[in-house]
Amino acid sequence: MPPAESPNNPSTLYRNYVLFMLTIVYVFNFIDRQVLVILQESIKKDLHLSDAQLGFLSGFTFAIFYAVLGVPIARLADRTNRRNTITLSLGVWSIMTAVSGTARNFIQLAAARIGVGVGEAGGSPPAHAMISDYFPPRRRSTALSIYSTGIYFGTLIGYIMGGYLNQRLGWRTAFFAVGAPGIFFSLLFYGTVKEPRRGSTDTAPLPPTDTASLPPTGTTPLPPAETHTFWEVLKLLYSKKTFIFLTMATSLLVFCIYGLLNWAPSFLGRIHAMTPAERGRALGLALGIGGAIGSFTGGALTDRFGKRDRQWYLKIPAYAILLSILFAIGALYLKSNILSVVCFGCTAALQSMYLGPSLAVAHSLVPASMRALTSAVLFLALNFIGLGFGPWVVGMISDHLTPSLGVEALRSAMSIVLVISLISAMLFLRTAKTLAPSRP
Repeated sequence: MPPAESPNNPSTLYRNYVLFMLTIVYVFNFIDRQVLVILQESIKKDLHLSDAQLGFLSGFTFAIFYAVLGVPIARLADRTNRRNTITLSLGVWSIMTAVSGTARNFIQLAAARIGVGVGEAGGSPPAHAMISDYFPPRRRSTALSIYSTGIYFGTLIGYIMGGYLNQRLGWRTAFFAVGAPGIFFSLLFYGTVKEPRRGSTDTAPLPPTDTASLPPTGTTPLPPAETHTFWEVLKLLYSKKTFIFLTMATSLLVFCIYGLLNWAPSFLGRIHAMTPAERGRALGLALGIGGAIGSFTGGALTDRFGKRDRQWYLKIPAYAILLSILFAIGALYLKSNILSVVCFGCTAALQSMYLGPSLAVAHSLVPASMRALTSAVLFLALNFIGLGFGPWVVGMISDHLTPSLGVEALRSAMSIVLVISLISAMLFLRTAKTLAPSRP
């Protein structure tokens, strides 16, 4: 059990404990989200689905509710207890993951995945805001990047467990097995994590940005009761070039990430003839470990170099994305199973370096009372465009090319992300130019 702490004056130990607990919640988030990806070939065969339907299930069906509902839930979280919002959300999405195992057709599975999306909508924006209230600006990118490693540890566990259970006991059992533990963890989270005071860490000047200076509340703690409407937050965010370009850059990158990595298990099964358990272990380790290392490294590097030049918060992700294109080519076109998996892992590592720094930059644009809603607005765009359309578009292209290319159609469809990755990197560099070059 964590030491007793006051949320108004937490110790370093307790701050780290809260970060650990929030990260575990995010692990459950991605276990329940990504387990569908490792199971999709078996689901396709059992329920007689097309690639477009698979992409719709793992992308748009989930993303539309996840992204849109994230805004009102985040606004509620900015006004109420964020710990409670996260607890309830974790319970809901865990139950709906288990329910996914009962689906008998495409409509039933789509309805269950909508339920997962509804639950997960209340996870990340409140967590981002809590982290920003527990960690000061100079440590915020690193803290948010550590939290973001939950994406990749969740993918690791979901792929390995899902692949093994799918091969041994079937895809329905896999959904039950990964959904149930989150229900129990939500009770532990509720009992041991405290709600922090809003703006409690904003005691030092935040770095200036391009188009407008930060409001006075960006440098001093805010009254907990202060609230803002959605339109007030949206107006403030889109008055800043930084946020406009950041939204475009992250949205296209997430399109690439999900368009490539959500189809990686199917790619290894069709092109390299790997079994469900083999590709679950291989991709779980490659994407999980690679992505976690990349996410942490992105935060640590940007906090280190950003002390002297704010533009490094977005330049480092841009250069990482450019390098990832080479590894993505290797993943798709190398004939060796091992080299293909390793290249997928390196691609995930490099493409994962964007999230913590991007969130830190977005949070620096607004006062503390707007942070959950700011995360939700950013996630609305990047998940609707990236998660919603990335897997779906790749699936539709694969279906279109299958009559002429056969199993090679998926490789050609996945190659679209290479061009879009390049555009995303250029937009990150453009966004970096909107930041003040150095701290005052």
